Amino acid sequence: MTHFLDLGLAPALLKALSAEGYETPTPIQAKAIPLVLGGRDVVGTAQTGTGKTAAFALPILQRLDQTAQRPQPLSVRTLILSPTRELASQIEQSFRSYGRFLRLSTMVVFGGVPIGRQRTVLAKGVDILVATPGRLLDLVDQRALKLDQVEILVLDEADQMMDLGFIHALRRIAKLVPKQRQSLFFSATMPPAIRELASQFLSNPAEVSVAPVASTAERVEQQVIHTSPALKPILLAQMLSNPDFSRVIVFSRTKHGADRVVRGLEANGIAAAAIHGNKSQAHRERALKGFKDGSCKVLVATDIAARGIDVDSVSHVINFDLPNVPETYVHRIGRTARAGASGLAISFCIGEERPFLRSIERLTRSSIPVVNMEPDPARAYVAPKAAPREVDPRAAQNRQNRGGQRPGNGEQRRPDGARHWHGQKTGQSSGEPRGSEGARPNQPRDGARPQQRQWNSRRP
Repeated sequence: MTHFLDLGLAPALLKALSAEGYETPTPIQAKAIPLVLGGRDVVGTAQTGTGKTAAFALPILQRLDQTAQRPQPLSVRTLILSPTRELASQIEQSFRSYGRFLRLSTMVVFGGVPIGRQRTVLAKGVDILVATPGRLLDLVDQRALKLDQVEILVLDEADQMMDLGFIHALRRIAKLVPKQRQSLFFSATMPPAIRELASQFLSNPAEVSVAPVASTAERVEQQVIHTSPALKPILLAQMLSNPDFSRVIVFSRTKHGADRVVRGLEANGIAAAAIHGNKSQAHRERALKGFKDGSCKVLVATDIAARGIDVDSVSHVINFDLPNVPETYVHRIGRTARAGASGLAISFCIGEERPFLRSIERLTRSSIPVVNMEPDPARAYVAPKAAPREVDPRAAQNRQNRGGQRPGNGEQRRPDGARHWHGQKTGQSSGEPRGSEGARPNQPRDGARPQQRQWNSRRP
């Protein structure tokens, strides 16, 4: 069995890994770390939960520390691009943890927060910068950051970059960084469009592939409940009243749907918080903090916002809405059964979502067991109140001044919170990708109902 000691890592990194309780590298780490240490460009296929952040963070920290070079003002030595704020924060925290015994500076930048402090810190230069593409280019356009000194460039979750419409931003960034650099490219899937993007960033890359997206975590028990739209919130509240559901992520296909789920749960005395692109950065951070420290046991999330959720001991994942992209299902249920634990993934499936279920089963090459669950007549469900309409006096005044036109002059915001939407047509929703939220499912071609068995809330 390979140990981190066998990978040629520096004592300071081994000490940090020991402090984190890590001794044995994951397959993606064992394959990628020696290649990155050797200076090779790497393209890696690895889904969330396989330890890929450490696969590039550890060798990057060692390479930067070995050169003992200080960053120049307004410059960065390593640039890591992430599609969402939460994932960017998670990556930067990992760099801080692994590099705690090294004298290297790290920073994370994304939209939705004031840009002034970010400009101030970048003025001195930083060794490692984790950024979302939009805010990164905002800083470049304001001449608060230069990319001509980048030694190592990392693209993480490249498939989500494509889904979010960042392709034009990425191509612009590729022209701003030096041609002579080391590039690392990680994606959960590697379709032709992603490979074509990789060819623009990498030179003669080594390829590593671990846990293809079609495979689901071995320790995740899966169940599907066929129901109706009206019964879904009732069944969810009944399910979450069971103490076995100790830390749960509930996935909704839309942002407004996530808010409705939270209102329904809170009306029935179940503490829950929503995290999605319409929430402020402060709200998202509070929600994640409460979920991690246990003060809020239910987190309702959209797919994009959930990319940065890396929390151990998630007992259940519940698909309140089935995703219309089958690979997304694998990403979702991978949020449970992490770090060697077991977990249960339960999906609600209404009639018009059955084509989605069949696509998921074709991708995973397995049939998801169907269970039966009916509302408990002894439990009274309290319907939530309608969402309060928020009235911003300043916005109303602006509309009046503009003759009824909404403020912002058509300006759109992306999921990373930055103002400019690179590569997206005006009028397209900027909060989440079209493929995972807001799409109306196709009607099923058949009405066959799978054979059912009785649902049991307890995992074996």
